[in-house]
Amino acid sequence: MRKEIDFFDVYRETLDKLDGDGILLVAGDPPNPMTIGWATLGYIWHKQIMTVLVRPTRHTFRLMESIKDFSVCILPVENHKELTLCGTRSGRDTDKVKACNFHVEKCLKAQSHFISESSYHYECRIVHKHLLNPNTLDPVVIKRYYPLRDFHMVYYGEILGIYKNLEAVGNRQ
Repeated sequence: MRKEIDFFDVYRETLDKLDGDGILLVAGDPPNPMTIGWATLGYIWHKQIMTVLVRPTRHTFRLMESIKDFSVCILPVENHKELTLCGTRSGRDTDKVKACNFHVEKCLKAQSHFISESSYHYECRIVHKHLLNPNTLDPVVIKRYYPLRDFHMVYYGEILGIYKNLEAVGNRQ
């Protein structure tokens, strides 16, 4: 059972997970989960926005380019192995949903899917995207994160809903 929650109810936990094992970006049909460690949450254009970054070399990039929305799933700490698998294997070669014994459900407000085992998930509609521009990016960032010059596409997702899995996290607020 899922309960819609407020933007700030899981803001801190989302940032902590990004800084830890990561969270799952889920895109495509069939759904492909990819572990991400870079994202932002904020308010742009009078909308709550989550930005996610995907390199054009990733299988998920092709999927993101063919859809209008996506989900971002926060998994419980016991899913460390699954997060590792989803961050190190390509969906081109591996059915990561099957390999992780995940179950997927259709989003409530988006056309995408989410991982049923997630504690929380965000449903987002793509409202803008842009490829990072090396001409305006700090050279220190380029040297550290883009030595191959494989710059990320940044997807801005309007947050349509954030849902708590009551079975996974109980009824605590």
